[in-house]
Amino acid sequence: MLKHEKIHIKKIMSENEAENTIYGCSLMADGWRDRKRRALTNFLVNTPRGSMFLEPVDASSYSHTGDIMFILFDHFIKQVDPRDVVQVVTDSASNNVFAGKLVEEKYMHIYWTPCAAHCIDLIFEDIFKLSHLKRTLDKAIAVNTYIYSCTLLLNMMREFIGQKNMMRLTMTRFATTFIALN
Repeated sequence: MLKHEKIHIKKIMSENEAENTIYGCSLMADGWRDRKRRALTNFLVNTPRGSMFLEPVDASSYSHTGDIMFILFDHFIKQVDPRDVVQVVTDSASNNVFAGKLVEEKYMHIYWTPCAAHCIDLIFEDIFKLSHLKRTLDKAIAVNTYIYSCTLLLNMMREFIGQKNMMRLTMTRFATTFIALN
């Protein structure tokens, strides 16, 4: 089964790579920290067909400067093929903005674009700084925590809402807060 799946994935990858040359593609970088607090960056390529994971990079051992991020972006642009890359998409951290400018200087046809989801998340973060919304969020987190800490209450809630779960609220992704409050 593994051999068949490997053949299937290679076919999908070759179809995506063919779209790169026809439509162009976006190189996407998503930085995050794992449970051991290591700084990791996932690199993906996006085409109209969808996203394809390229490679994770453990960036824990070096500083996150714009110059270092540019070296990483440049490496993956070359790996994909600079003629096929249309844009580099990252969050709007200052090091990524600087690296994006360096990409635009080196490759005149490639643009750096801030991640729309990250921008929306920052907007939601600002919205939840408003005192009345912060109180509402704190109450929602308290109710959610209480329900999930009482098995009997959790089972009753699931029975009444068709075996669905509530989204667990966190303070790191504010967009999930709106979904959960809904």
